[in-house]
Amino acid sequence: MAKAVKIGDRWVGDGHPTYVVAEIGINHNGDIEIARQLMDAAKHAGVDAVKFQKRTPELCTPPDQRNVMRETPWGYITYLEYRHKIEFGETEYREVDRYAKEIGITWFVSVWDEPSVDFIEAFDPVAYKVPSAALTDHGLLRKLRATGRPIILSTGMSTIDQIKAAVELLDMDNLVICHTTSAYPCPPEELNLRMVQTLKETYPCPIGYSGHEVGLIPSVVAVALGACLVERHITLDRAMWGSDQAASVEPGGFERLVKYIRVTELSLGDGVKRVYDSELPSLKKLRRVFN
Repeated sequence: MAKAVKIGDRWVGDGHPTYVVAEIGINHNGDIEIARQLMDAAKHAGVDAVKFQKRTPELCTPPDQRNVMRETPWGYITYLEYRHKIEFGETEYREVDRYAKEIGITWFVSVWDEPSVDFIEAFDPVAYKVPSAALTDHGLLRKLRATGRPIILSTGMSTIDQIKAAVELLDMDNLVICHTTSAYPCPPEELNLRMVQTLKETYPCPIGYSGHEVGLIPSVVAVALGACLVERHITLDRAMWGSDQAASVEPGGFERLVKYIRVTELSLGDGVKRVYDSELPSLKKLRRVFN
């Protein structure tokens, strides 16, 4: 049995309810009111936590992309300007923290660079997420380990060797590894959900699933395959502007996702065959007795 990791007041691991994360990410489009609406929707759906993303734009925007022009809700601006427009700063995160406490929901972030760790540490986060894009940033991994906080590692765009090298830098007793395919949205034939089982057989820590598919079924199947944490992007409307919106789940869909996961947990059972009391009337009525 995989070891459990405590995130806030919840244990994550085999034998515990699936930890469901609604990733707000950058679907707020830089608007704190949209962020609050997404937090409300996630709370209503019954998720365990919401997650944002924190970047230092100058560090996380590749040099050859910084001055590329693009159409945005703020006009025709450079990619670097766009990254600044959607990035929450201290004022916004203080409001996220305040509002999360008000409505009673856990929040944490994916950090994309080392200064972002220093920034978020001020909020005493329950955990950190390593985005797939940063799996090979060993300096960031070492800095995150030094915080002593639980770490959730996404594995999209990565080889088995790259995953192994990242895991060796982290504390296995405080780690959750998530199978991920980083396509937005991801076609079903590339989801490779059996990787959940492969990771469970390889690493003695909780294994989760971070999905970017359209629809809900693969995320529920991941739970049946052993994922103890499920993360999906949440949006108010998949037609909203933004690169992650199309691979996100709208509020009503998130309610169904949480419901389906909880029903799946109840349905899996323990694998021990027994005759249930509910079967006895049928047994008495239908079974013939043979000598």
